[in-house]
Amino acid sequence: MSRVSTFSIAAAAVLAVASLAFSQVHDLVPVVSKPVSRTADLPGEFLPFLSVSLHAKVPGYVDRILVDRGSKVDAGQLLVELSAPEMAARIAEAQSKIQAADYDLLQAEAQLAGLQSTYDRLKKAAETPGAIAGNEILQAEKQVEAARALVRSRQQASRTAEAVVKTEREMQSYLRITAPFDGVVTERLVHPGALVGPAADPVLLVIQQISQLRLVVAVPEEYVGGIVEGTKLAFQVPAYPERTYSGTLARISHTLDKGTRTMAVELDVVNRDGSLAPGMYPSVKWPIRRSRPALFVPKTSVVTTSERTFVVRNQDGRAQWVDVRKGATEGDLIEVLGELKAGEMVVRIATDEIREGMAIRTQAK
Repeated sequence: MSRVSTFSIAAAAVLAVASLAFSQVHDLVPVVSKPVSRTADLPGEFLPFLSVSLHAKVPGYVDRILVDRGSKVDAGQLLVELSAPEMAARIAEAQSKIQAADYDLLQAEAQLAGLQSTYDRLKKAAETPGAIAGNEILQAEKQVEAARALVRSRQQASRTAEAVVKTEREMQSYLRITAPFDGVVTERLVHPGALVGPAADPVLLVIQQISQLRLVVAVPEEYVGGIVEGTKLAFQVPAYPERTYSGTLARISHTLDKGTRTMAVELDVVNRDGSLAPGMYPSVKWPIRRSRPALFVPKTSVVTTSERTFVVRNQDGRAQWVDVRKGATEGDLIEVLGELKAGEMVVRIATDEIREGMAIRTQAK
């Protein structure tokens, strides 16, 4: 056999293989449109519903601490007593000033009464012509006015002294530190004998309300469509994996964190049995809602290479690569986001060997 004949036979064989590849039968399936209804597990963090660090408003020494870490307290309950002897001395001094002001006021009122009586008699006598000189009546009238002004001054001094005593007594009441709300003492940071006050500013106690908790969840941007106030959401905590709790979506930040692209929301959780605690990290069942149905194709229809992710669409009998992004999975189907429409046909089992423009031959039915 000649070389030309051998070459012709080899070329014919290559063309036959290529023709077989180009005419390979592909199974096509439609792009399916269906509503997305699922949940995603999002991490959250428990915070106390109320939390406060108690400080001393006035300087003094810690006399007694009536609670300790873990103590349950009621609103208004006495927690800490301070002592400040100099404050009692200031109150006694202010009270003595009240007594002095009251004495001065009594003297001024007595003086006013005497001058008023003299003025009244002169005025009565002046009804007889020539009995009293007009200048005497004028002088008596001015003396009465001056006495009235002195009485008003003494009254103001007495009120000022009383106000000082009231202020000192109010300051003295700050020596008794009470609970602002029902809660639990989570930190005790001072002991009897410690000097406290605005200058030192140490935290005495930390009280948190844990009968109700705030559950903070960072919701990714693509899931914010599921944020609806009043929604009941289920969650679990690692400490009690067999239990399922629930909370009510109560507060929405309405802004995205620039770093994480998440929106913070808060759930109100009633902690009836005290099994939950601030600092726990629960897993929240977050509902995924979309404004329109999603598009799904078989998982085998999506091809992922180092350069792109795509499906192979049948475009008038020719292969067309359509770039997509993967979404949620549902059984053997996967959500795809791209330039696709419901009902379009794609290759069920696609590979990057199906080149763009290649003829697609389907199984005759």
